[in-house]
Formats: sequence, structure tokens, C-alpha cells
Amino acid sequence: MKFARESIVDPQAIIKALDSGQLRGSVCDFPKPVFYGRNDVIAMPHIGVSTTEAEENCAIMAADQIINYLENGNIKNSVNFPAVSVARCHGQRIIFANKNVLKILGNALSVLADHNVNVLDMMHKSRGNLTYNILDVEQIENGHVIEATRNVKHVTTVRLID
Repeated sequence: MKFARESIVDPQAIIKALDSGQLRGSVCDFPKPVFYGRNDVIAMPHIGVSTTEAEENCAIMAADQIINYLENGNIKNSVNFPAVSVARCHGQRIIFANKNVLKILGNALSVLADHNVNVLDMMHKSRGNLTYNILDVEQIENGHVIEATRNVKHVTTVRLID
């Protein structure tokens, strides 16, 4: 099979090679009329990254992902954070990032336990020197929990999502 951009493939040469048996099939993303109706040619749509449609779709996707992060703390397609996505439970959500060193998660969970906050669900992922955490918790009764979590050594950011 042959797969290449239009500018480096001669459609007539492909037809000649197919008809002579030198080529058993061809796949192209710039189908020419000469290829239409042939069982030995698979014509695919060209997925261009610089088209108006692609740029619009990327902008919509990026906006949707930012909204998902702001509303749920979920991260997708980040270049500097790990991909983390958790469906929301009832209650509240705490998200925090920290340096990827030992005992941080345990220390943060101890803070929650000390404040009688029950963890319903959680996700913990690392990427290089950074760890990102999503914790769904029952209702937090006081604002001291977030401040105490923020004060855990090596925690860099903390956010509560209602």
C-alpha cells in the first residue's frame, strides 16, 4: 500500500502500478477522480491540522478542557501536568499539586482525617517532579482544612471546588 501527500504521488503512476499488479492497493488522503470506484484504493479524508475547521475544533476542545479543569479539576492534554480525570461524587472536591516526594499524600490525608473529613474517591498521578491529586470528600465544615492542606510541606497549590 502507498500513503503519501498529493504533491509526491503521481495518480497515473499509482493506477498503472495497480493495473499491472506491482501494487496491490493504495491508501490516499487526497483522492483524485481517477481513484473513484476502484476496490484497490481506499480514499480517506485528509485530516489537516492547519485548516479552519481543525483550528476551530482545537479552540473548542481547549475551551472545554479549561472549563472541565475549573469546574472539576480534571486535566487532559497538559504539557506540564499529568492527565487526571475523575467523575464527580457528591460532596466537595479538593485538588492539590505537590512536589513528587515521599509522604505528601499521606500527610495531606492525615490533615483531612484530623478535621473529620471523609474521602469518598481520589486519584493521584505523577509526572516528573510534579504530582496532582483529586479528592472527592464529604462536606467540609470549616475553612481550616484547605489552609492546613496548603501548609503541608511540598504542597504547591490547593483548591476547593464546591
